[in-house]
Amino acid sequence: MTAVLPVRRLLTSLVFVAIYWVWAPVGAQTFAEPAAAAGSAERSLHLKPRYYRWFVEPGKPWIEKNTSYGYLDWEVPLSQVGLVLVDVWDRHYLEDPKARAEKIIQEKIRPLLDACRRAGVEIIHAPSPPQAKECPTWVGRTRAEPPAPAACATVDRGQPWPPAEFRGKTGPYARYARPVEPQANYVNECRAGLTMHPDVRPVGSEVVVATGDELHEHCRKKGILFLVFLGFNTNACVLLRDYGTLEMGKRGYEVIVVRDCTTGMESFETTDELWQTRGAILFLEMFGKYSVASEELIAGLPKPAEQP
Repeated sequence: MTAVLPVRRLLTSLVFVAIYWVWAPVGAQTFAEPAAAAGSAERSLHLKPRYYRWFVEPGKPWIEKNTSYGYLDWEVPLSQVGLVLVDVWDRHYLEDPKARAEKIIQEKIRPLLDACRRAGVEIIHAPSPPQAKECPTWVGRTRAEPPAPAACATVDRGQPWPPAEFRGKTGPYARYARPVEPQANYVNECRAGLTMHPDVRPVGSEVVVATGDELHEHCRKKGILFLVFLGFNTNACVLLRDYGTLEMGKRGYEVIVVRDCTTGMESFETTDELWQTRGAILFLEMFGKYSVASEELIAGLPKPAEQP
């Protein structure tokens, strides 16, 4: 009898373990996917993002002319998508980019913004810190002002490095500064009155961010993983802001630029073919980011019948 009891206990334990392992995945799925269990499907955005392939087709010579674009086919949960409007201002001191931006705003950005709003895409305005802090829905309004960023390194005695005078090109380093432009006052006066373009200002509770940290924190709270960028200028703020494509890509987000909803500042050598704009987009496509056209993005949004 004493020998039988341990065997029965062992068999009972094995049966319990077997039942647990059969049931556990079902239970885990129930808790991990409450929406699916309730029978409601997550709405999605259908995208075919473009990137640049540093590869050639089999059998072709390995030369640059044989490299090409590639396209993916994504079905992205709509709740994980954020549309980021970078520095969509009401003016520019150069007439060419000002005219191009206005045309893009009216013909491309406004239709895309309207469609995204109807579909329920998270709209995030990033108009630069001075403009952001004037908006009622600025996410940093209730938070204390963050400390000034530290210098990139320090020397042994604890002083910032590079020295403040070197970074500001003052004192003994003034000879390395660029000359003051005679028309600088005109540019400064134009920039002093910058504001968000009246046709793309926040609607309702659409948030406004001033920094990359604010954008990152908002995305964390909302569960956003895919950031779709538009705005100006392609080769400046869209690339280089701390809430721009490069910095947010470093934070791990999937970055997509709407290539017909942006333009850059060109030079006398590039303005005819917009090579600065095209080059900035191509740079992103070549190094881990993607692009889409606004019409493709609109077409990939959930149709009205799919919306609740």
